[in-house]
Amino acid sequence: MKKVFKGLIVAAAVTLSAGVCLNAAADTAKLDQLLEQVKKDRTAEGRINQQREQEFLSDRADKQALLNKAKAEFSAEEARGRNLTKAFADNETKLAAKEQELVNAQGTLGEMFGIVRGAATETIGGIATSNISAQFKGREDLLKKLADAKELPTISELEELWIALQTEMTESAKVAKFEGSVTALDGNAAPAQVTRVGAFNLISDIGYLVYNADTKEMQPLVKQPESYIVADALNFKNASAGTVAPVFVDPTGGNLLRLKTQEATLEEQFHQGGTPGYVITVLLIIGLLIGAVRWASLTAAGAKIKAQLKNVNNPTADNALGRILKVYHDNKNVDVENLELKLDEAIMRETPSIEKGIGIIKLIAAVGPLLGLLGTVIGMIGAFQVITLHGTGDPKIMAGQISMALVTTVQGLVCALPLLFIHSLLQSKSNSILHILDEQSAGIIAAHAEKEKA
Repeated sequence: MKKVFKGLIVAAAVTLSAGVCLNAAADTAKLDQLLEQVKKDRTAEGRINQQREQEFLSDRADKQALLNKAKAEFSAEEARGRNLTKAFADNETKLAAKEQELVNAQGTLGEMFGIVRGAATETIGGIATSNISAQFKGREDLLKKLADAKELPTISELEELWIALQTEMTESAKVAKFEGSVTALDGNAAPAQVTRVGAFNLISDIGYLVYNADTKEMQPLVKQPESYIVADALNFKNASAGTVAPVFVDPTGGNLLRLKTQEATLEEQFHQGGTPGYVITVLLIIGLLIGAVRWASLTAAGAKIKAQLKNVNNPTADNALGRILKVYHDNKNVDVENLELKLDEAIMRETPSIEKGIGIIKLIAAVGPLLGLLGTVIGMIGAFQVITLHGTGDPKIMAGQISMALVTTVQGLVCALPLLFIHSLLQSKSNSILHILDEQSAGIIAAHAEKEKA
């Protein structure tokens, strides 16, 4: 249609031009040509429009066919859904009837099924972690199958359950030796002869072993118990049949041994005392050294004095009594008062060498508990600081500070107790020596006074 209008506009323009130019003959010919062209264009446009209408009608028919097909499919699916719903309801009814039939057919077997599943569930954990499983592997597989089963067990499965439980009970009362693979702490496995003490312990040449249920491996303890416990275990392992040998057993099957490895050794407890503990230890060593030196010195001095008592007329200068007697022999001609003063002076000169170091031991014995108290206060301050920062949710965070608080107190007492005994012994020994010197001095003065009176 646009082409027609364009043709009309062009025709009008040409006609107007022809009127202006007054060229009638030429313009008439052109108008005839224009009219013919317009008619041809209109005919062509009509054919095109007719073709388009036919195509539209054809497409419309196709779309209607697709719509009809979709409606038919929708109706078919609705019918199918209704049929499936009905079939599902019918199947539910049939299932309920069959389940009731199954219950009626099982009778008391249903109770047996529950008992078997319960027994398998209860014992699977104990058997899987039992030390007996280190020798008899795979017993828990059947128990897992029975615990997860949804149907009645077979006769063979019931027999296997019975055998598994009976094996656990029977082997718990036996001491058996078997060859097994022991995985060391570095991850390397090596064959070893293992002695199993019932369900309590596993013992090899390296000491006690524990059975890891997750990896199904035997492993040595991270830290063995005390040496005497391990020695008894090795003696028991190497004992011949029929002999009686004592052995320490873990009634929990290894749990106590695992906990034992977490205990701090004496050395670790010592280091928990920190700096105050080290200072207390140094003081204790100093006190013990002083005590040992003074004990040896006083013992030697006492022996020499006893020897001098047997020969008072020949004094020697290598002992305190000899030096006092020498003062007397050098001053026999003085009066009693002067002699007494000279003897007292001689005893006073000997007293410091006899009592030397004893006061230091007493001082260390008094300072030790005070240092322990200092460490306790420091540890408690640290514990409260940890509580302030981290709260009280995890006691292990405070364990280090609390260990210092307790260990230093113990170290202070351990320092004080032996040093107090040593101080008492040394004081008693020195007093006995001084008593002998005083006694001999008094005897000498008394004898000299009698001579003057005579």
